[in-house]
Amino acid sequence: MQDDATEVTAAGIARLAGVGRAAVSNWRRRHADFPGPVGGTETSPAFALAEVEGWLRRHGKLAEVPLRERVWQQLTGHPAGPVTALTHAGCVLLLIHDRSPVWLEVSSGSDERLAALLPGALEQVLTPRLGEVDGSHVNIPGLVHSLAASAAPATRKALEPPAAPQLLPSAPLLRSVAGLAAELGARHTFEFLLGRHLDANPRQYTPTPADLAGLMAGLAGTARTVLDPACGTGALLRSVGNGSGRRLYGQDSTPELAALTALRLALHTRAPVHTAVCDTLRADAHPELRADAVLCHPPFNERDWGHDELAYDPRWEYGFPARTESELAWAQHALARLRDGGTAVLLMPPAAASRRSGRRIRADLLRRGALRAVVALPVGAAPPYNIPLHLWVLRRPERAPTQPEVLLVDAGRFAGEGRGGPDWPGVRETVLDAWHAFDRAGRLDERPGPARSVPVIELLDDDVDLAPARHLPPPAAADGAGRLADVRERLDETLRLAAGLTPPPADPPPPAAGRPPLTTVGELARGGALVMRTGGNGGHARVPVLTDHDVLSGTRPSGTLPESDGEAVLTEPGDVVVPVLGGGAVARVIDDTTAGAALGRNLVLLRPDPEVLDAWFLAGFLRGTANHRQASSHASTATRLDVRRLRLPRLAPAEQRRYSARFRALDEFERALRQAGRLGEQFVRGMYDGLTDGTIAPD
Repeated sequence: MQDDATEVTAAGIARLAGVGRAAVSNWRRRHADFPGPVGGTETSPAFALAEVEGWLRRHGKLAEVPLRERVWQQLTGHPAGPVTALTHAGCVLLLIHDRSPVWLEVSSGSDERLAALLPGALEQVLTPRLGEVDGSHVNIPGLVHSLAASAAPATRKALEPPAAPQLLPSAPLLRSVAGLAAELGARHTFEFLLGRHLDANPRQYTPTPADLAGLMAGLAGTARTVLDPACGTGALLRSVGNGSGRRLYGQDSTPELAALTALRLALHTRAPVHTAVCDTLRADAHPELRADAVLCHPPFNERDWGHDELAYDPRWEYGFPARTESELAWAQHALARLRDGGTAVLLMPPAAASRRSGRRIRADLLRRGALRAVVALPVGAAPPYNIPLHLWVLRRPERAPTQPEVLLVDAGRFAGEGRGGPDWPGVRETVLDAWHAFDRAGRLDERPGPARSVPVIELLDDDVDLAPARHLPPPAAADGAGRLADVRERLDETLRLAAGLTPPPADPPPPAAGRPPLTTVGELARGGALVMRTGGNGGHARVPVLTDHDVLSGTRPSGTLPESDGEAVLTEPGDVVVPVLGGGAVARVIDDTTAGAALGRNLVLLRPDPEVLDAWFLAGFLRGTANHRQASSHASTATRLDVRRLRLPRLAPAEQRRYSARFRALDEFERALRQAGRLGEQFVRGMYDGLTDGTIAPD
């Protein structure tokens, strides 16, 4: 059933039709019958989805709106907002997942009947699955929460079914969601909608990447009772699996996150799920809990964490944290919620390992054997992506160790070259192998570079600095002079190759030669000379992703995208890929080594018809500086390229091939220069490191 009230923005119309937003603007100007705005603002108008769909179909620009896209537009256009709509959808998906006959019964008939019967049906599934929690409940209908109210925890249901008046506007959406669940399954439908919502609001949420969550769960080990006191979107609790007898507890100060996490976990696991809405440090919803494991990605650098109110809180066994040490408050909260011998894994900023204001607490954690490991992650492991974050592994001591040691691991060498993130298999193998060996024996033989266990007494100085890089040995000497000799040999060979590829002196064109007529990429696309696609979907197949950084730097595909139900755009030999952000005049022709990668975000793919348009000719002219300047728009913080406005001359195929040969030769020369630059930097850095750490002699 179509919801006539659903509104869609220009960006949503572009997504429906598979075009850029500029095309939607052109349609509005050129077609008098294009639907008029029904809402929004003058600068960001909204249109009726049903009217837009009809117009697109009449003009041959759309055969049928995909169901998943219609559901998404209904969700974003919900009168109560997308978060409420997503929560209502999650409740119904849980009902379909657990008791599909009940859904079939209540959904038959009118929307009014559905809204009247659904609260009782949801009560049947929410109560046994989400149970009761010691804390404030998540109020789905309005998602209204008061921290003042949460300061007095009470035993209430984790999720309260919305009432009929709140559900009535959602009825068309819920029927569409049920249809999508019939195609994808209830769990995958919710993951699709939640993932799209998180991607659309990146500044509102701090995600914990799935690979990092899996590593943290691996460090915690097998656990029956697991707590995440800052559960966010539930990535950490979701990573612990679906073992028999497991119980999951979560808490978050944001009511919509607690609600969405409860639904996400209930769809993912049969384990009882207990979530609460409270400020965890000020109003702990699980004060009597003694969990087997605590996983936590706490907020960083909070000043208003309760320092003034919580001075005498019994959780501060290892010292009262300074106002600037909110992360040490979270670490002690995690220890307070563990049973004896239980394990906590926290994501921490690197400053927490070395700030002087926290040295006394760090020292006591070490002396009493509570802090068992500090792992330095590669850059790009989690937001903020430009900082190498740490993992702290803590264990509630059963007894004080006689000769305590702490494990230090540095996984920084697994950072990815591009923006695609670290080499997670390498990180996981290195970190877990070192941790398991240390956990069994209480110590770890020195592994030059990545890991060692350090006697606690060596760290108890004036700074109590726990940064792994300050205490780990340098790489083995065999990696020094011999490795650099190989780099030097490759550098010499690359420099000789670059010299041989240097283009000949440039000749001016004949005086009588005039400029040929120009066309644009947009005109070529409309005429069928090329196909234009945009990237950003990961699809279901796990393939390498070509990022905008890879295109700019000329490197192999290095990225990843979250799995999605949107179809990934896969590159083919002869495609031309253009970044749309950053202002650089760059275009890359896909070859056999790059083909098959998924197209990443902020990239446009042009697939020319080889009978009409030569790929190297196209890419070469798209790289002109003046061409990029006239096709770019400039916002306050970024430059964005409108690829459709890029120009190139209308030339016969034979003349295109003349330019193509020259552009191809320039590309080979450019690649040789880049390789020489990378090898040169590697050689110089290796020489500095070798001379300073004693692995290379000065003469």
